[in-house]
Amino acid sequence: MPRVDANVILRYLTDEPAEQAERVARLFDQVASGQVSLTLDDITVAEVVWTLSSFYKMPRKEIADAMLQLLSAGGIECRDGAVVQRALVFFEEKNVDYADALLCARMLAEGEPDVYSFDRHFDRIAGIRRLEPPI
Repeated sequence: MPRVDANVILRYLTDEPAEQAERVARLFDQVASGQVSLTLDDITVAEVVWTLSSFYKMPRKEIADAMLQLLSAGGIECRDGAVVQRALVFFEEKNVDYADALLCARMLAEGEPDVYSFDRHFDRIAGIRRLEPPI
């Protein structure tokens, strides 16, 4: 199953540039009709989230909603889909950077709740225990 890169997802979500967005819309019509299936990797989701938030200045809720809708669409497989979806919820609801949200979601899924970090936003995620390196 072919993978889909962040630039394709970004064209789909932003409709920019128009000519490429039209081509991507045709691809996603094929996905919706079952003619094509795509793999979406967690690193690609991270790149899309970063670009939408930093370059397009899109609000977290809009980003999370768009990506969650995309992940739930038929014909798109994300190998760690449940972890990525949970990370998007943490990103939106807990105001945590997406990369750290993904780390938390993966840690919780694996039953490994401890993380060494100076970033206090880890404290916002229930079940995560932030540890600081010793003085």
